[in-house]
Amino acid sequence: MGKFELNGIVDPLMKWYNKNKRDLPWRREKNPYYIWISEIMLQQTRVEAVKPYFDRFIKELPTVKDAAVCEESRLLKLWEGLGYYNRVRNIQKAAVQITEKYGGCFPQNYEELLKLPGIGEYTAGAVASIAFDVPVPAVDGNVLRVVSRIEESEEDILKQSVRKRIRQELLEIIPAKEPGTFNQALMDLGAMVCLPNGSPRCDACPLHELCLARRNNRLDEIPFKKKEKKRRVEEKTVLVIQDGDHMALRRRPDKGLLAGLYEFPNYEGHLSREEVLQRLLQYELMPLWIQPLPEAAHVFSHVEWRMTGYAVKVAALEGRKKKELLFVDIVNAEENYPVPAAFGAYASYLNLRLGQEKYTGGD
Repeated sequence: MGKFELNGIVDPLMKWYNKNKRDLPWRREKNPYYIWISEIMLQQTRVEAVKPYFDRFIKELPTVKDAAVCEESRLLKLWEGLGYYNRVRNIQKAAVQITEKYGGCFPQNYEELLKLPGIGEYTAGAVASIAFDVPVPAVDGNVLRVVSRIEESEEDILKQSVRKRIRQELLEIIPAKEPGTFNQALMDLGAMVCLPNGSPRCDACPLHELCLARRNNRLDEIPFKKKEKKRRVEEKTVLVIQDGDHMALRRRPDKGLLAGLYEFPNYEGHLSREEVLQRLLQYELMPLWIQPLPEAAHVFSHVEWRMTGYAVKVAALEGRKKKELLFVDIVNAEENYPVPAAFGAYASYLNLRLGQEKYTGGD
């Protein structure tokens, strides 16, 4: 589909958005900090799931300067349950730069936004267009899907060259006066109407007459994505160790997957009860009983953990090695120790609530 036809999406799309736009907390004012935080949170997380995280984050850290000086452990705790913890670390790095270089005020220039840690073309485009009316596109998965279907494009949307082409096409048609509205309209259309996996609501789409994929009955085929490589599988044994009201946690290394977060002690491979006993003795812990727990799995972007677990009750802790293990009560852990959702199945054994659960009672 050529430039002329794509230009025809602007008016019907804008009219549709004015009647159907979502009421989202980060849209109620043109606050670049709010827009930025929401966009980072929304990467790989549904809008409804993000809302309570956004509200808590903004309540505790209402300005970019607050994000710059927040203690890392608290920052990670606020992010607990969203995953991809490097994103919130980059939020803090960028907040420090904005505070030191720009006096706490967001740069209004798209190119300057791109220089900040953790901000790519999409996020820079979203902040620049929505907060500052800079006429630049914000091309995310929703937008790629909408445009690919309208054009009946058979190109792989995972390719950077395809994203670049679509971005250039949108750059040529984006309304100079309302670029943020246009970008949000495309986002909402993809989120609410032009749904993935062959289930779009074409009857509600303002662009259905223009859409070549609909016209040629190819909505199941488009957008095209090359199949991703299989994830690496890692087997682990997780120990839920208790001493009275206290449980054992340990801090993960400062680099690598889930860096700096807290976890239940765990080991590579699926260990037998006897092998678990040997690990406990290395910590100079005296187990009173060891019981198997159900298997669990957690999928990351490039690796899948397949876990088995044991509940362990240990005797009094006097004389134990303090190296690595930290014994804390559940209330303290919920408030102060960020534990990734990967361990959610074993946290539930202790009624330890992670992420959003601790605010909803697990409902």
